[in-house]
Amino acid sequence: MTPMLYVSLLLNVAVLIPVCLGLARGARWADEAWGPPSPARGILLSIYAAILILSVLLLLLGQPLLAAPLLAVQILYKLMAPFIVRDWRNPVILSNLAIAAVHCVTLAGLWPGLRL
Repeated sequence: MTPMLYVSLLLNVAVLIPVCLGLARGARWADEAWGPPSPARGILLSIYAAILILSVLLLLLGQPLLAAPLLAVQILYKLMAPFIVRDWRNPVILSNLAIAAVHCVTLAGLWPGLRL
């Protein structure tokens, strides 16, 4: 695995552990960022938890071919979000864009070694 792949996967883990815990426990800061508990927020939590679990597994397995689709999906949804939400100043949107930038660098580094 490349150093940047470790960075991206560890970044996912570092961000998503507190986010998932905050969403699951109904933390005040989570309510402020994602709104009050709702079915939609529960669905978002399940998506975040899936990304967290996959990131941990990929760190343990060390399979860059399996990591590339995860990073690509994350980049895509994070870049689409500000257009869909229509808010470029939302802190969740801003942090997602920063994470997407890191994942873009990682995916660009992985790209030459990927066989489609």
